[in-house]
Amino acid sequence: MPTAILIDGGYFIKRFRAIEPQNAMDAGRAADCAFRWACAHLSPKAAGHSGDRKDATQQSRRELYRIFFYDCPPLINKLHNPITKRVVDFSRSDEAQFRLELHRRLRSMRKVALRLGHLSTHVQWTIKQDRITDMLKGKLKLEELTEHDVIPNVRQKGVDMRIGVDVSSLAFKRQVDQIVLLAGDADFVPSAKQARREGIDFVLDPMWAQISESLQEHIDGLRSTCPRPRPKQPKAILQPAVDLVV
Repeated sequence: MPTAILIDGGYFIKRFRAIEPQNAMDAGRAADCAFRWACAHLSPKAAGHSGDRKDATQQSRRELYRIFFYDCPPLINKLHNPITKRVVDFSRSDEAQFRLELHRRLRSMRKVALRLGHLSTHVQWTIKQDRITDMLKGKLKLEELTEHDVIPNVRQKGVDMRIGVDVSSLAFKRQVDQIVLLAGDADFVPSAKQARREGIDFVLDPMWAQISESLQEHIDGLRSTCPRPRPKQPKAILQPAVDLVV
């Protein structure tokens, strides 16, 4: 029986940008990586030991049922920035253009199904987390905030529900015998438990991120097929210039 691969889009984009920061806003590259890293799960970790390694890999390669990509449309509203009071058109933002192009490319790919939730209609502004930290430490005052220190607090709706429904449907209808989930949220534990009770091999791909023990307990395998993110380089410490005395 085939394998179904489910991708939590919001999680994938964050990890993709950590792995390839130079391509953070390249929607074409993101779509290509989502497809290739998902399909890598269809191949075994190692080919056979005898004869032609290529033939051994092809014989043991699993069949793909479908790749499901779950995301939400981008924010395209016009909102007033609370600092400058000016109108900001988010439909023209780089992030909106990136998401729209990513969704367009995914729709055109074979064996890929795009599942879209929706954004909360009530959008409020919030202060960026690093600026909140600075304020709590006394490094920044409220009146010193700039228009770049605040962002709209956008909440996704319906994405987790769609993932759960699809896992249940695939398991109960016996359409697959293996489900691979690219995510890292413990909220998917009930879905994983339900699939396993139906005899489904449930594999989690956290894209090299650490996962909780509660999630580790309720999966049948853990495998990441994408490249490991490069560790952040420590900032260089500039040494003070020293004048040579002759």
